[in-house]
Amino acid sequence: MFSRIPKNVFLLGLVSFFNDLSSEMIYPIVPIFLTTILHTSVPIVGFIEGFVEATAAITKYLFGTYSDYLRRRKLFVVGGYSLSAVSKVLIGLAYAWPMVLVARFIDRFGKGMRTAVRDSLLLENATVENKGFIFGFHRAFDSLGAVFGPLLALGILYLMKDNLRQTFFIAFIPATVAVVLLVFFVKEKRKIVIEEKKEFIKINWKTLQPKLKLFLAVSFLFSLGNSSDVFLLLYARSLGLSTTLVVLAYVLYNVSQTIFATPAGSLSDKIGAKKVFAGGLVVFALVYFSLGIIKDPFWMWLIFPVYGIYIAATDGISKAYISEFIEKRESGTFFGAYYTLTAVGTFIASLLGGLLWNAINPQATFFFGGIMSLLALLIFVLFNRKAII
Repeated sequence: MFSRIPKNVFLLGLVSFFNDLSSEMIYPIVPIFLTTILHTSVPIVGFIEGFVEATAAITKYLFGTYSDYLRRRKLFVVGGYSLSAVSKVLIGLAYAWPMVLVARFIDRFGKGMRTAVRDSLLLENATVENKGFIFGFHRAFDSLGAVFGPLLALGILYLMKDNLRQTFFIAFIPATVAVVLLVFFVKEKRKIVIEEKKEFIKINWKTLQPKLKLFLAVSFLFSLGNSSDVFLLLYARSLGLSTTLVVLAYVLYNVSQTIFATPAGSLSDKIGAKKVFAGGLVVFALVYFSLGIIKDPFWMWLIFPVYGIYIAATDGISKAYISEFIEKRESGTFFGAYYTLTAVGTFIASLLGGLLWNAINPQATFFFGGIMSLLALLIFVLFNRKAII
């Protein structure tokens, strides 16, 4: 199986591994840092996460489009990973939540600069027969970094006597390793185009294929209930899990992603991305409804790994599905537009999630997400029945 992996795909996987190792060292402790050290309210935490994710979404489209125009990829990917590395130090220096907002903004701006373009690099190394496998393999490397990142953070917190700030500073190191690997080892294929002039790719909704329109509409609807994962972490904490146990539960979530991402990608190559994606929506709904019901923290040890299956069945699969309807030269634009669309929904979902959490209770946040997932699934099945059944 691994003999099918192009060199650039493997190297981009390593880059993502080290970057995610860095990012996931701090991701599960950022909401705890905000609420316990900086005394920030939960709605503000939801606002920060929603705002920065929306920022990433907009920049994903802008840089994806500009990358298609220039017919260059690596430049944007290097810049994006570099900004994310710097942001780790800035969070460690923060003494008020607006400073964390700025640092997270820089991090997500960097993510926006690189993500759609990186996916285009991956697609350029894929074939019609192995797109799902390539995206799933890369997702697995992402998740593997997310497995070791929190564990490394726990070790650092133990040695540093729960000093959260030092963890942010140390996270800068693997992020820098990712940038070095990218700069010196990932090679971009030179594109020689003589007969065509450069022009920006424009997306015309009216001329899009109906199945692509449906998928984009369903993805946006689903995203309206898919609030930031920080709510899961805060809920686990509110049920009585210590910071260490919350991080370990988050590790299980990422272990699950790592295990299932590549098989899910391969499965989508065989039976179709639509079926695998629909299955992911089912898993999400089950997880969120379960979160709305449980009171015993014991169940978090089951819910987090199952939640990882949802990511494995949707993240890389969504890009493999979109690529069925576009050309590689316009992939940056379309991947970026997809990210923008879904992240606007996630921004709204995070704001609503924080408000529901405070105004009603935490369970309301998860029930809302479960309902939106089932609604999206129902529309996907009804309007694309032959593709699902």
